[in-house]
Amino acid sequence: MSLERRLEDVLRQSAPLMRVLTTLRELDLPDWLLFSGAVYQRVLNHLGGRDLDYGIKDYDVGYFDGSDISYEAEDVVIRRVAAAFEPPLREMVEVRNQARVHVWFEGKFGEPYAPLSSSAEAPERFVSPMFAVGVKLEPDDRLSMVAPFGLEDLFARRLRPNPNGPSANFPRIAASAKARWPEIEVVADQRR
Repeated sequence: MSLERRLEDVLRQSAPLMRVLTTLRELDLPDWLLFSGAVYQRVLNHLGGRDLDYGIKDYDVGYFDGSDISYEAEDVVIRRVAAAFEPPLREMVEVRNQARVHVWFEGKFGEPYAPLSSSAEAPERFVSPMFAVGVKLEPDDRLSMVAPFGLEDLFARRLRPNPNGPSANFPRIAASAKARWPEIEVVADQRR
């Protein structure tokens, strides 16, 4: 079975995740993806024999709208998405316009961030290939995926820095992930 199929099988088993994806599909945000922990953590939980929803703190949703990159325009979308969910999901779904990440990223994380051209480009910049996966529920119920580095690191439970450039935050993020999933392998060497 392909890794893409394995990922889909895991994700479809989580009722809260599927509720989020279904609601996002109905909202039809421009160029949207659900990514990060809401996706990769469920695979780690599955592989480690944990409840699929263990440790899920939020659902990171990216959309791309370059027509207005003001915070005010993004806030309208944030409020629209929040209104579509009941608690506790309302508080857990975090929406960000990927067209404006470059405006605030360096101030928050201390690293420069060049503008993106789509939501699918965002995972290319995630701190680790293991985290770099996004999904979208299509109108025909297919689950489309974006994984610029593939899914091998995720299913091997291998956490390594993004080969496109080191991140000053990698050691802290790796320590946090290792504390939650002790079975993951942290690889500091980027040449792997």
